[in-house]
Amino acid sequence: MRVVVIGAGVGGLAVARALIADGHEVECYERADSLRTSGAAFTLWSNGTAVLHALGVPYDDLGAPIDVLGFDRGSDGRKLMDVDVARAAARYGHPHRSTPRRDVIARLADGLPPGTLRFGRRAVGVDQDPSAAEVRFAEGPAVRADLVIAADGQRSAIRDAVFGDPTEPAGWGTWQALTPVDVETTRSRRGVMILGREGTCGLLPAGNGLLQWWFDRRWDADAPQPSSVTAMLKEHFGHWASPVVELLAAADDTQIEFFAHRRQKVTSGWSRGRVVLLGDAAHTMPPTVAQGANQALEDAWALARGLRVTGDLRAGLAEYERSRIKGARLTARVAGSEMTDRYRPLSTLLTPDALITRFYTRWLRMVSTILNEQPGEQADR
Repeated sequence: MRVVVIGAGVGGLAVARALIADGHEVECYERADSLRTSGAAFTLWSNGTAVLHALGVPYDDLGAPIDVLGFDRGSDGRKLMDVDVARAAARYGHPHRSTPRRDVIARLADGLPPGTLRFGRRAVGVDQDPSAAEVRFAEGPAVRADLVIAADGQRSAIRDAVFGDPTEPAGWGTWQALTPVDVETTRSRRGVMILGREGTCGLLPAGNGLLQWWFDRRWDADAPQPSSVTAMLKEHFGHWASPVVELLAAADDTQIEFFAHRRQKVTSGWSRGRVVLLGDAAHTMPPTVAQGANQALEDAWALARGLRVTGDLRAGLAEYERSRIKGARLTARVAGSEMTDRYRPLSTLLTPDALITRFYTRWLRMVSTILNEQPGEQADR
């Protein structure tokens, strides 16, 4: 089957890799002029590393391992709760790693056949008939395929043209960076979420002396960016306890990226004829549960599997939707609530670490397809 993938992000590269391994002819079109290296870092939880393992992508040397996710109070640094995420990694047999996005992109692209990636091609629409779908580009000729996969992100032109399911602002914004900051977290296996009335600060070790850090604040999507992001962050978070003080002292406006949180109601169907949605195009969500990249990887694995086990385009797309929509919808709903950005120190302090650890282990299976397909696994009891 001839397949055209729109978007060379995590989901697009993963599905291209999976379909090529199954013998399909695949071309992946990206609007940028090269692989995009922005986006700082993200966390690969057990479901994400399980997909990388299934795709034959090595990850043991990527970033840094995460065994504990802690929640601290910004005003005084007091520990509120620790989640032993290593328990889930042990149960499912796949680790958690915080890693620079650029490194995962490079691994997914490595080994793709020459000519698979086509840069500088911005998709603007798609037409289809019973025999094929045809993608139109702002630059260059249209391309016909048996299947078009829209993996072109939260502002997907293909989704908007075919499905008309727009995203909406979630009322929050993130300022993030990936920098060498010499604090304890950088050298540890513990990620930290620091909570306060002003917003949230997150820190994750990303390997090689790098720290993935971010600040979340309520934000009007139409508001202009401040003239100095560092000054704005210091104004709101500068009185917080260590290590926020040290982090802000090392912050540099030129290294900080911004994105506004957006959310989307996950619909009951991701395919129309020969066009199917994948990743953020299907389920845009805020980053508050750190599942965006993992859900895109799950989509890629499930779509390739659906086509493989059914041997039929229509049945394969139906199987993909059946296996993925429930988990993606749950993830998007929880992320869209901005649950981890809302300041509830008392409830966090009173929740036993063992209880939240047990819930987290179950949660990963609830939002995953691949972890539920592993033979010999039983639900956490």
